[in-house]
Amino acid sequence: MWMDHRAASQVDRINGTQHSVLSYVGGAMSVEMQPPKLLWMKENLRQSCWEKAGYFFDLPDFLSWKATGVTARSLCPLVCKWTYSPETGWDDSFWKVIGLEDLVADKYEKIGKLILSPGSFCWKWPTPEAAKDLGLAEGTAVAASLIDAHAGGLVYIFLKIGVIGADVKGYNLPCENQPVTSRLAVICGTSSCHMGISDAPIFVPGVWGPYYSAMVPGFWLNEGGQSATGKLIDHVVRGHVAFPELQAKAAASAQNIYTYLNSHLDLIKKSLPVGFLTVDLHVWPDFHGNRSPLADLTLKGMVVGLTLYQGLDELALIYLATIQAIALGTRHILETLQSAGHHISTLFLCGGLSKNPLFVQMHADVTGKPIVLSKEVESVLVGAAILGACASGDFASVQREEVERAYKKFYDKKYEVFLKLVEHQREYKAIMQGV
Repeated sequence: MWMDHRAASQVDRINGTQHSVLSYVGGAMSVEMQPPKLLWMKENLRQSCWEKAGYFFDLPDFLSWKATGVTARSLCPLVCKWTYSPETGWDDSFWKVIGLEDLVADKYEKIGKLILSPGSFCWKWPTPEAAKDLGLAEGTAVAASLIDAHAGGLVYIFLKIGVIGADVKGYNLPCENQPVTSRLAVICGTSSCHMGISDAPIFVPGVWGPYYSAMVPGFWLNEGGQSATGKLIDHVVRGHVAFPELQAKAAASAQNIYTYLNSHLDLIKKSLPVGFLTVDLHVWPDFHGNRSPLADLTLKGMVVGLTLYQGLDELALIYLATIQAIALGTRHILETLQSAGHHISTLFLCGGLSKNPLFVQMHADVTGKPIVLSKEVESVLVGAAILGACASGDFASVQREEVERAYKKFYDKKYEVFLKLVEHQREYKAIMQGV
């Protein structure tokens, strides 16, 4: 549901109110948040859905409810996606001005009346039905949840201070003797989330937050993001005319398609560093709008430098250029965070895309920051396990990806082109207005 952008009109009207709660979502609400989706439902499915619904849940809270029957909500999704404030609660005036006064009238019964901190005990054990379905012993503690990306962020933010029993000492990382606020956790899968924390609130235009205690208790969270990353790579690769050839060759060599593409790039690079193959090929990656730092869902993808060739070499090159574009987008978010007051020295990656060495290396080279990967494959699940451990009352090793400093000039130039792409797209849009 988060990727559904049909509530574009509703989010435009919400942002047009310039309500004060919007300052805590980067200055403009995203169509991927819940208020515009709820408003769309009320306006388009009033009788069939809106008036019949007993509750509206984010997925993490829905799962807790299914497990226990308790309608309590976690602070994490409510703060990050619903405008709830840990300090002042719900703002009645916001819901009234956007046309969802019905939620105020029932005292927020449908969207969250009892709010729990992530990791808190959910008040009840699993129901017998849930225990049976999930293979759990009766009496297993159920915790108030985190959003999946925030669970991954929890692991990486806390690696240094030992919540899961590991640190990064001995790797000569710049974050080794710095506070945890020097870390940026990048959770990269279908989309990507960029999680940075601070001791005091930092307001970053175009970046969600600051959210208090939404991921780490006592810290403020800013959350950048890219709406399509793994989804974009799949779209570009699978939509290419040479994809059947790639599938066949990858299968014949008993490799997945991305391992094969990475090997193919190594074959065609010759004496060049692999990233330099795209000197004439550039991608703007916002095929599904820009979540951060431009907060513009109307932006489109762009590719500059296509030829008439359509073979496997060309597929490998557009795959590489797409990964570089995603890394350049991360640099754009990183620079925006730092210009607003964050001091980030090291990136910590997890999620499906962090298993792709090309994706990781391009992020190191493009951002100029060292990257840390956990040897624990499923960091999001580790984060969820931490919550369960907290609720019950009752880890990882680290590897590093080096930055290739010699490539800095090339990626600085790529970044300059990257920023020109969006500048030009907006110029084209202005030219075509009124036609």
